[in-house]
Order: sequence, then structure tokens, then C-alpha cells
Amino acid sequence: MNKTQISELLKKYQDGTLSNEDKDKLDAWYLDKASNSNLQLSEYELEDSYQLLKSKLPLQQETKVVSLWPRIAVAASIAVVLGTGIFYFTQSKQQPVQVVAKPQEIAPGGNRGVLTLSNGKQIVLSDVSAKDTIAKEGEEDEVTIKMNANGEITYVINPNAAGTKDDNSFNTLSTPTGGQYNIILADGTKVYLNAVSSIKYPTQFNGDKRVVELEGEAYFEVAKNKNKPFIVKSDNQSIEVLGTHFNVHAYNNEAVVKTTLLEGSVAVAFKNQKTILKPGQQSDISDNASRIKVREVDTDEAVAWKNGRFKFDNADLRNVMRQLERWYGIKVEYRGDVSDVRFSGGTFRNKNLSEVLKVLELSNIKFKVEGKTVIVYP
Repeated sequence: MNKTQISELLKKYQDGTLSNEDKDKLDAWYLDKASNSNLQLSEYELEDSYQLLKSKLPLQQETKVVSLWPRIAVAASIAVVLGTGIFYFTQSKQQPVQVVAKPQEIAPGGNRGVLTLSNGKQIVLSDVSAKDTIAKEGEEDEVTIKMNANGEITYVINPNAAGTKDDNSFNTLSTPTGGQYNIILADGTKVYLNAVSSIKYPTQFNGDKRVVELEGEAYFEVAKNKNKPFIVKSDNQSIEVLGTHFNVHAYNNEAVVKTTLLEGSVAVAFKNQKTILKPGQQSDISDNASRIKVREVDTDEAVAWKNGRFKFDNADLRNVMRQLERWYGIKVEYRGDVSDVRFSGGTFRNKNLSEVLKVLELSNIKFKVEGKTVIVYP
């Protein structure tokens, strides 16, 4: 077929008057063009190309594109820009089909973690199947480490083992950038560990205290035991509870350590100070602070990450972008002054980065993604 014949078929396609026989001809022409192109196009790429070019095509009705027809839709779009020089025909030489490159999507994080045993052995948890036995700890295998059906690490104590009760073996659960993980400790306490975080804990809690050490962020649902307080050490802070739900935000690159209480009560100790939090309260401490600050907060914002969401309540831009750095594994660069930019709102953490940035752009901030670097413009 020559250029005139192709143009007539494309015009009929636009008008919705293309017969089944003509559709076959148009399909055959397009397949011939694609097969002789230097650029290999998948159906997914062709569909994206059609969506991009469709705005240039004054169709009078919405076209339902299925199966083979993304290719025909692209061909119809090509007809609109024949005169621009982007797409054209020649009698002697076939021109490769031009398609705008699809930006590389940056996917969200997920369940990723590494368990370090008392002997130094590291276990990548993505390699472990649900209900598997991960390891045994103690000279007489007093503790069995398993993964339950929900993908959580659990510790099962063997009541018949005659191991030494005075010494503990310590394990460490850590999460990388873009990782989070849940663990149920030997006393039944459940810990949700956020990205770029680690918790060190004994494989079983002997003695009169239950002590763990945290770097990063975690949400605790502490099993009640009035005779054995649960203590979380992070940075220069110590938190003591008997049984309650609370969140600790203690990243090394954040200036403030925040403890948010959802139910029960916790005692927060810092330097020579100590304060008791009530549900709905948050304590803030920092190295240059002279006292523990306590305020009423929206607890939903503090634990949104655990519930699969980003939630911002008048949050400053740099704080927001640090959350995205930890979850998407990106690097952020700032071009201009963004010190007065704040956000309110939220979205889901299972979205690709591009979708999250669209939400943030509602506050009149511009983003440019170059590989794994996000450039921020005021």
C-alpha cells in the first residue's frame, strides 16, 4: 500500500468507519512497519506510546484498545503527526518507529530483613519460607527460631531444655533501605521494624528485666508482665513499660528522638530526667535539649508507616523526603530554599515513587527524577 491508501485507512479509523477487511489491511501494514524497525517494541510500550500520542488525535469517541489493537492505535496516532516530520513515509527507505522512552519507575520497599545470630551468622529472611525453622540457639537448643505463616520471626522456648538460665544469647534483626519486618520476641512482645533500623534482643528474657536496644524506628506491642518491666534503649533515651503499645523514632540522621504512646503508659528517661507519657502524647528529646518535651499529637501520623501509609501533618519538606529516601532507596538534592515548605495529607506506601511525588506536588513543589536521584525545586 502507498501513503495515500494508508492515510485513507487511518482517516476511516478516526471516523469509526473502518471495516473488518480494512482493519486487517491496516494491521498487516503496521506489523510490517514494526517488524522492519530497528526499535523492538513490546505491546506494553506500544500501549504507552498510544496513550502519549492520543491527546494529539481528535477522536470523536473513546477507543477501547485490546489485544493487537494498541499497535493500530499507535498507527492512527502517527497519521496526525505525519506533517511534522516525526513520522513519515518514503518510497525507498523505511523509517524506524519513534517511541518516547518510558521513565524508569522506582518501586516501593517491602518485607526485607537480615537476622544475625549470636554466633555471627547472618540469615537473609527473603530466602526463608513460611513455617520454616530458621535456627536453634543455646548449648542445648533451648530456643528455636521459626518463621510463622504470616512471615514473622518467632522464638519458641523449649521448656525441657536444661540450659544455663543466667546467660542470654543475643540476636539482631536489621532492615535495609526499602525494608521492614515483624518479629515476635520470646515473651510474646510483637515488634514492627521500619526501614533502615535494627533491634538487638536476647533470645529469651532471663532475670528481672526485658531489655532491647533499638536504632531507627519500631512500633512495640509489649506483652504484659508486671514483675518484669520491658525496657527499650535508643540513643541517650531509655523507655520502661510493663505492657503497652508505643512507637519509637530514633534515627541517627534525625535531630529528635520521638516516643509516641497509643495505650497504657511509658516512663521516658533522658539524662537525669524522667517523665510519664499518657495515651496520645509524644516525647521529644535531643542532644542539645535541656529537658524532655511532651506534647499532644495525632498518633495515626506517628504509626502510619506500620499501617502501610505516609501521613503528614504540617511536616517540613526535608523530613518528608528523608522518609522517602529510606523507603525508596533514593538520594535527594535540593535546588533552592525549601525551608518554609510544609505538607499535610498522605498516600499509601505501596505506590511507586512517581505517584507519591504527584501528591507532594500539590504543595507547589517540583520534582525531577534522574535515575535514583530526586531533585527538588521550590
